[in-house]
Amino acid sequence: MRVDMDRKTARKYRDRAKLPSELETWPRTWRTRQDPFADIWEEVQEQLEASPGLQAKTLFEWLQRRYPGRFQDGQLRTLQRRVREWEATSGPPKEVFFAQTHHPGRLGASDFTHMSSLGVTITGQRFDHMIYHFVLTYSNWETASICFSESFESLSDGLQQALWELGGVPRRHRTDRMSLAVNNASSTKEFTARYQALMDHYGLEIEKINARQAHENGDVEQSHNRFKEAVDQALLLRGSRDFVNRSAYARFLRDILEQRNGGRQARLAEERAVLRRLPLARLESYKRARVRVRSGSTIHVDRNTYSVDSRLIGERVDVRLYAEELEVWFAGRVVERIPRLRGQRKHRINYRHVIDWLVRKPRAFEDYRYREDLFPTSRFRMAYDALRKTAPSQAIHEYLQILELAARENEAVVDGALQALLEEEQAINLQAVWDWIGCRETARPATEVLVEATDLSWFDILFEHKEVWDGFADGSEAAAGGMPAGASLAHVP
Repeated sequence: MRVDMDRKTARKYRDRAKLPSELETWPRTWRTRQDPFADIWEEVQEQLEASPGLQAKTLFEWLQRRYPGRFQDGQLRTLQRRVREWEATSGPPKEVFFAQTHHPGRLGASDFTHMSSLGVTITGQRFDHMIYHFVLTYSNWETASICFSESFESLSDGLQQALWELGGVPRRHRTDRMSLAVNNASSTKEFTARYQALMDHYGLEIEKINARQAHENGDVEQSHNRFKEAVDQALLLRGSRDFVNRSAYARFLRDILEQRNGGRQARLAEERAVLRRLPLARLESYKRARVRVRSGSTIHVDRNTYSVDSRLIGERVDVRLYAEELEVWFAGRVVERIPRLRGQRKHRINYRHVIDWLVRKPRAFEDYRYREDLFPTSRFRMAYDALRKTAPSQAIHEYLQILELAARENEAVVDGALQALLEEEQAINLQAVWDWIGCRETARPATEVLVEATDLSWFDILFEHKEVWDGFADGSEAAAGGMPAGASLAHVP
């Protein structure tokens, strides 16, 4: 009764004087019911031999159509078992995976992986991103860097960051076919040349897996899954997936990596003992381009369009494409820094670059190819739509003047004025925006510092009256007996 055992079962164990684990069990070799597929199995087998990839469910549905009303849904399990037995005894050979022996310092593997499924946000905004993940296959030491696309620049930045953090270079570097990174480059030949140059700079031998065979890079693929699982668990423990900025999120990932690498130090020490030395300096990760500024005050770089200052129209500028931004150089100095677009055939037009001439040519606004970029926020768009309803003939002219005001003064202040006017359902025009701004107290610039003039005579008092100096040294105002009447230490600079 105490162990909840039937009397007959207990009697069996007592009479045999053996534990349950010691009793011999014989596999059942008989059927408990008739096989419903016995007489048509040859037909099923012919289908399997012709197309070994057929699934049991597909064959079952085929049999239901061929023999209407004969087979019930509950018999699918029986067919699945028979198909599995046929595959194990008569089917085609299955692919064999051969376990490999890893050697310290020989191989580092890397790949990109998406992190969007974790639902991380920055100040409430969804943060869709990727990481470049690098793993040493012997010690499983790993590192990761945040990126936003599978580009060569992201690969170069991530790999070099990993090697310099590691403090040495393994002999080989394994990746997948990097098809997305190749597609993001201007040409396959260009990508190959840049990747080979990066490998040569560090003396790395190139290893690439076969197409669509991710298991060949299984070390880093498995690390992807375990790392993302660790991040997800840490986020659950943290109680929030929101971060104040990207730097805080990067520190969060760094702490997780340090914790995961903490138990790998012994094998990592073996690896570091045989790693080769780093080169004297890193290789530049940016791509260079020299382009001419078009008549629309735009440049076309890496199959995307960006605007620059209209003063540069007709000039040739040098562009450096980093993983996340572009630097535009002219006459030996940086004249623009622009966030890099992800993808192809996209555009980023800064209204400040073209507003001068749009005000002079207002009719160009209506059919401007990049007109949507001339609405910095949703409220600018709402203001333009409101203008078109209330004053259609003057809508473009008024809106461009408001946009010019934002460029000349402060976009955030003008945006606040438009928000207030829209909420209060007041008429929107340049004068109304000016009136709203004028009613607000102008904030003192953060760089404006007020320092009161110092009375230099107090320094004479400190030298002439030693007791005052001693009072300072003691930190006691009472000790400063030589202080002139009506004065206190608070007055002394």
